[in-house]
Amino acid sequence: MTEVGEPNPAERLLTITVDAAAFEAAKARAARRLSREVKVKGFRPGKAPQRLVESVVGPETMRREAIDEALPVAVSAAVEEAGLEPAVTPRVTAVRDTTDGIEADVRVTLWPEISSLPEYRGRRIVVDSPEVSDGDVEAHIERMRLRFAELDDVARPGDEGDFALIDVRTRSGDIEVAAGSATDLLVEVGSGGFLEGLGEALRGKQAGDIVEFATTLPKGMGDEGGKAVDARVLVKQVKARRLPELTDEWVDEVSEFSSVTEMRSALGEELRRLRLGAARVELEERLLDQLRDELDLQLPADLIDAEADAVLHRFAHRLEARKVTIEQYLAATGQSAEMLVADARSQAVLNLRTRLLLEAVARAEEIEVSDEDLEGATNALAAEAGMAPAAYKRALAEGGGGKVLAGDILRRRAVDRLLELAVAVDADGQEIEFPAPDAGTAASGPEGEAAESDEQDDPAEPTEVES
Repeated sequence: MTEVGEPNPAERLLTITVDAAAFEAAKARAARRLSREVKVKGFRPGKAPQRLVESVVGPETMRREAIDEALPVAVSAAVEEAGLEPAVTPRVTAVRDTTDGIEADVRVTLWPEISSLPEYRGRRIVVDSPEVSDGDVEAHIERMRLRFAELDDVARPGDEGDFALIDVRTRSGDIEVAAGSATDLLVEVGSGGFLEGLGEALRGKQAGDIVEFATTLPKGMGDEGGKAVDARVLVKQVKARRLPELTDEWVDEVSEFSSVTEMRSALGEELRRLRLGAARVELEERLLDQLRDELDLQLPADLIDAEADAVLHRFAHRLEARKVTIEQYLAATGQSAEMLVADARSQAVLNLRTRLLLEAVARAEEIEVSDEDLEGATNALAAEAGMAPAAYKRALAEGGGGKVLAGDILRRRAVDRLLELAVAVDADGQEIEFPAPDAGTAASGPEGEAAESDEQDDPAEPTEVES
C-alpha cells in the first residue's frame, strides 16, 4: 500500500509498506547473496542456509540487506502506481518496523513546472554593433604588416615597439639564480619579457647600457618560481621594425588575394561576418540571462544536489582525460574543495534554470523533435565519431543517450526560436539583422554546460564546472 503526501509542488512524500511475506522473501534473497560472499564453515559458497548466514553476519546486517533487497522494487512500483516521473532517484528518508513487515518514507523529487514565462517576443537586447569601418580594416592590415615586419639594428635608444637583444642575470643576494638568467634574449621594449618589469626597464636604453631592477621570478619556474631576485641586464643591440610596403605585389605574395583592393574588400566582409557571429552569441547570452533572472522558479534541493554531482563528475572526467587529479587541479589554482563544490552548485542552478526555461519555451512554441530529426542527428554524430550508424545507435540506446540527444536538440531549437523572436539593437537603438543560421540539427544543448549543457564548463572550470 502507498500513501502520497505533497509538501510542495515539486516533491511528493510516499509512505510505502512491505508486508511480512514480501520482506521474508527479500531476506531469503539477501541470505542467498550473502552466502556467496561470507564463509560459513561446512558449506560451499552459496549453499549455507539462511539461519546460519544470519548467525554469521548478525540480525542487524541481515535486516539492512533485506531492506536493500525489498525497497528498490517496492519504491519503483509505488512511484509507477502514483503516476510520478522522478527528476532524480527517489530518496528513502526513514524505515520503520511494523507488525506486518516494514514501512518506509520516500521523497520523490519532480521537475518543477513553470506556470508563466517572462515575455520574450519582441524583447529588445542591446549588443555590440557588427558594423565595420574603414579604420577597422586598416587596423587589421596594420597588424598583418607587423607580423611580416623585419628587424633592423638602430643606433638610438629603444622606444615603444622596438626590440632589444639582451643578456640578463638574476641574483638572490650573492647567489646567481639560473632560472632567471639568459643570453641573446630578444625582448620587446615597453612590454613583454619573461620577468616582470623587464620590457619597461628597457625603455630609453641603447646598445651598451646596463640596467638593474628588482623583480620576481614567474611562478611556473619550478621550485624557484615566485622568488624575489635582482636582475642585471646588458643591452647588446636595439632593433626597430621595418614594415613591408603595402603593395599589390606584397599582398599577392603573403595572402590569397591578388591586390590591396581585393584584400580590403574581403577583410571587411570577413570582419563583419565575425562580428555578426559574436553579436549573435552576445544576444543569446544576454537574452537567456534576462529570462532566467525573471523566471519565477524554486528548485528542489535534491535536484540541485544531483545536478551539482553531475557537474563535478563531468569536470573530474575532463581532468582525468588530461591526466590531472582533482588534488593537482586544486593545488594549481589555489582553490579549496569547498570552493569547487560551491562553484559546481552555482553552475547546477544555472544549468537547471536554463533547461527548464528552454523546455517551457519549446512547449509554448510547440517545438518538437521527430524520429527523423533524431535519426539525422544520430547519423551525423556517428559519422563524426567514425562509427557505423547502427553501432552508434546501439551504444546510444544502452546509455540512455537517445533521450539526452533529443532533449539537446529540443533545447537548441528553443534557443533558435527565442533568437528569432528577440530584437537585437546596437547602443544607438538601431536594429541588427542576422543571416539565417545554417540548416541542420544541433546535437549540443545550450545549457551551461548551459550547452551540454556541459559546456560552459564547468568551478573555475565547473563554470560549467560544463548543462
